[in-house]
Amino acid sequence: MDHTDAPVPYEDLYIYYLDGPLDKDKERDLGPYFLGNWLEGGNSFLFFSRPTRELVEGIVAKGKSLRLIDEFHFTYEEWQGGKIESFTIPPFFVVPPWEDNRENRGGIKIALDPGVVFGTTLHPTTRDSLTALATIYKKHRIDRVLDLGTGTGILALGAALLGAQSVLAVDINPLAVRTARTNVGLNGLGGTVEVREGPAENWIHNHADLVVANIDFDSISGLIQHKEFPNRRWFIFSGLMRNQADKIRAALSQHHAEIIQEWNHEMIWHTFLGRVKGFHYE
Repeated sequence: MDHTDAPVPYEDLYIYYLDGPLDKDKERDLGPYFLGNWLEGGNSFLFFSRPTRELVEGIVAKGKSLRLIDEFHFTYEEWQGGKIESFTIPPFFVVPPWEDNRENRGGIKIALDPGVVFGTTLHPTTRDSLTALATIYKKHRIDRVLDLGTGTGILALGAALLGAQSVLAVDINPLAVRTARTNVGLNGLGGTVEVREGPAENWIHNHADLVVANIDFDSISGLIQHKEFPNRRWFIFSGLMRNQADKIRAALSQHHAEIIQEWNHEMIWHTFLGRVKGFHYE
């Protein structure tokens, strides 16, 4: 299916911040402008493409454990931190499905609809993680990949398009899971990439040659200390600020792992490509 001439999905976002988790079975009552529910810390952030306060208030009134705390309005570009447009990160050419890209810039095309989920090419950790993927695939065949905190699914898609035979993409947030599944479908990778919901630490036991985690510092620290971590041959860790990167570097050295290559953006955001000792890096 050709999605390149599809319209931009929405220009404005209306977000309703609720105290308490909204049950999934209630989402069907949120109308045609409902985009998704971002769950965080026991709270719900309901995204709509049109103002829907009265409808939300009605849902809250029926839920004993819900309370409307606040509401926000952003343009889509404001929410994402910039305009979502095609971008080249060698060897990848990342393009939103609504942009006409008949003049492909070359490289490996990734169709990416970020929805309202983080994990676009606008953030340096995403770009550097894609570069790290390309770097390791230049020298090695990696068949099984575990992508923890997949977000939009972009890193899982990149691994599959570089040659991975099986990719398990995991995210704790149901909205991210839904977005990643959409992007898997856009790229025709349903036979290679599986998207599941759950916390990262629940999936580290899954067999994989490479674990990718562009997530928070605490989660990465937990992964390194997990008993299954030494069974992963390769790793890409990102989403780390400078002081966090120093701590992860020290933790890796204590767990028989070493950093092969490192990227940083303005000495703020750090990305590590590494291996567990005992496996030969050519």
